[in-house]
Amino acid sequence: MLDVRRLRLLREVQVRGTIAAAAEALNFTPSAVSQQLSLLEQETGVELLRRVGRRVQLTPQAEILARHTDELLDTLERAEADLSASLTTISGTVRMAVFQSAMLALLPTTLTRMHQTHPEVRVEMTQHEPETALADTWARDFDLVVAEQYPVHAAAWYPGLDRRELLRDAIRLAVPPGASTFDPISSLADAALVPWVMEPRGAASRHFAEQACRSAGFEPDVRYQTADLQAQIRLIRSGNAVAFIPDLQWAGESPSCTLIDLPDQPRRTIFTSTRESSAGRGAIVALRETLEAVAREHVPAA
Repeated sequence: MLDVRRLRLLREVQVRGTIAAAAEALNFTPSAVSQQLSLLEQETGVELLRRVGRRVQLTPQAEILARHTDELLDTLERAEADLSASLTTISGTVRMAVFQSAMLALLPTTLTRMHQTHPEVRVEMTQHEPETALADTWARDFDLVVAEQYPVHAAAWYPGLDRRELLRDAIRLAVPPGASTFDPISSLADAALVPWVMEPRGAASRHFAEQACRSAGFEPDVRYQTADLQAQIRLIRSGNAVAFIPDLQWAGESPSCTLIDLPDQPRRTIFTSTRESSAGRGAIVALRETLEAVAREHVPAA
């Protein structure tokens, strides 16, 4: 019978692309991974890996094993979910990835309520950019992810991941409050000649922001780049830039910038995602339901 641990190592190499990355993901040394995969080749009697530059490529036979390993891991997760559903007490650990604005707005209340209602559930949270968090959840680094999708920029889909909408929040133009060095701004078109702060290129929010400005007839003067919305707000509030800020950023507090509605009133969709094989696990169900309740309180349905 094939060794399940070695099969998982093979699957990690497929997902990560290199033996070193697979070793890091599982807290192994690269030499230990190579040794175990050599033993797996001896067990199967076939070649499993081929060098392609600095990366490795799975042979067709290894691809077959990796596919069955995915199915096996899904079966084990479903067994764990069924077992937890049979118990009267919800317990266990949930590894969650969440991006900054959702973390600040939703997590403090969510974690407090989870401690009150499900004290035996351990929530481990990591702040993670949504562009890669979905892939990492598919790769089994996390159990649950809070991700986002901007208008005209669909979030990536991964096989075996479900998706449940958490909330939709409006995106508005944020400009300095009161008097500033800028001419008065009352519409997006008025911001054509002022400095902008945006997230780095490659982020969904950056793509949305550039397209919105171009649709308004100008190319934004992006002088500042940061993924930290708190830093963006400070630049706006101090009169140094303007930016697009989603409403969730102001959850629980009054906006410190002047907000201007955009044409067509675009909204960002925030959703949770988990592997379908683990979606029924009691701890994940409880955490999702708590997140949804907190989201409804912070951002009422439109």
